[in-house]
Amino acid sequence: MKPLPSTSSKTPVKFRMPTSENLVPIRLDIEVGGQRFKDAFTWNISDPDSEVSVFAKRTQKDLKLPLAFATQIAQSIQTQQTEFRSYKGQEMLTGEKIVPIKLDLRVNRTLIKDQFLWDLNNFDSDPEEFSKTFCNDLGIEDPEVGPAVAFAIREQLYEIAIQSVATARESRNAKKGRRGEYSSISSRSTGAALDLMKLFSNRYSGVRKRKEWDVFEPMVDMLSNEEVAALESMVEKWRDLEEA
Repeated sequence: MKPLPSTSSKTPVKFRMPTSENLVPIRLDIEVGGQRFKDAFTWNISDPDSEVSVFAKRTQKDLKLPLAFATQIAQSIQTQQTEFRSYKGQEMLTGEKIVPIKLDLRVNRTLIKDQFLWDLNNFDSDPEEFSKTFCNDLGIEDPEVGPAVAFAIREQLYEIAIQSVATARESRNAKKGRRGEYSSISSRSTGAALDLMKLFSNRYSGVRKRKEWDVFEPMVDMLSNEEVAALESMVEKWRDLEEA
């Protein structure tokens, strides 16, 4: 088993997702003529831009949405791609960085709440593989839960990567680097977590020490159809109030 990649706070790292694949988390929330479409997925930033239009038209056709949705879907994806590419070439803050990842999801009837540590400097990590193991360990059978967990991880890693760019910029502009929200953790405080990570494959960056981190214990619950209907009704009412 190869060791985790070693990095130094003085080693420059260009912006990218801190995972094995440079996938962009994409969220769609589009409303046209009173009809709403929501989705979340990842997109390979290396794919040709022409694929966006093809995907948008196929989605609109497969879901039998009005034609106007194809344009809106394509524009939303392109906007999010452009934002991701705007960080290309910029330096990210490096060093030993172990951050908490939090899950608070409802996928169909499955409720999930969890928290675990993630090594930002393990660029061989794979959220999709992690989510498969996560679901298997917890006996989750709904096939839509795994992709939702992986997406939630990637979305948080993306936000942290953006913050790392901002923090690196601040460090360059100040005599003494100012710590950002996701600041580098000292080697003494992270030594135990890093030692634990060496027991796992590089594809899995998530770490949980149940004896020391009781609050990280996952919670999975199955809702009844009535509970799902009540929850969705409540969410719809909140949405109407926000739009009023």
